[in-house]
Amino acid sequence: MENSDKKIEVVLLACGSFNPITNMHLRLFELARDGLNDTGKYKVVKGIISPVGDAYKKKGLISASHRVTMAKLATESSDWVEVSNWESGQNEWQETVKVLRYHQQKLNHSYSSNNFDEVPPLSKPGRKRKREAAMQNCHFDICLLRDLFSGVPQLKLLCGTDILESFAVPNLWKPEDILEILTSYGMVCITRAGNEAQKFIYESDILWSRKENIHLVEEWISNEISATKIRRALRRCQSVRYLVSDSVLAYIEKHKLYTAESENQNSGVILAPLQRY
Repeated sequence: MENSDKKIEVVLLACGSFNPITNMHLRLFELARDGLNDTGKYKVVKGIISPVGDAYKKKGLISASHRVTMAKLATESSDWVEVSNWESGQNEWQETVKVLRYHQQKLNHSYSSNNFDEVPPLSKPGRKRKREAAMQNCHFDICLLRDLFSGVPQLKLLCGTDILESFAVPNLWKPEDILEILTSYGMVCITRAGNEAQKFIYESDILWSRKENIHLVEEWISNEISATKIRRALRRCQSVRYLVSDSVLAYIEKHKLYTAESENQNSGVILAPLQRY
């Protein structure tokens, strides 16, 4: 029997709109945990849902306070998936890599017996580009040392293959952010039967260079639930029961969320990353 103490502990972090959170969002965590645990190398110990903030400016994005509350309602029955409101509580849109850094720093302090030093800031204003690059490399080394000597779990970004494909969208991601995500953290991507995720990785030089840090988990029981389809059904007064949890559905009905008006929110506004880059 394999010694579980020798397995690498992993924390899964999912970033996104969760507008609203669906049963499929929760299934991603279960599929990823099974996929990693089945390798015999990893042991998933926690999952974190991090809804994006209002400053992301995505069309149809309702208030973060509603989305965070619904996510908490949806995870009430889970003994390992929790909700973080750090990202959604920021005044400005936060790049995914900054959300990963924040949660890695929390893990470092939670699991480290030495506690190391104070949590460093997520950005260092006034630094020159070369010095920032050197500091970033130092950040990689510190994370590695903490993982080796203090038993800190590995933090991995959980997503669907749509995120992989979004890396190719001009000005949506900074190349250095993609590289840091793949180098310092890694990704767990849930793919569907017939999905060409492997082909997409092969065709991308940056993804191919870190392909060993991209774990593809196939979804054998296909599920076509999406938040976009849920919102469309709600606007048309159609049932979405069993597509979202009962508690989430009750919250949506109580607050009369997802109407034609809410779907037009941020209409014509440029998405935050496209504005910034």
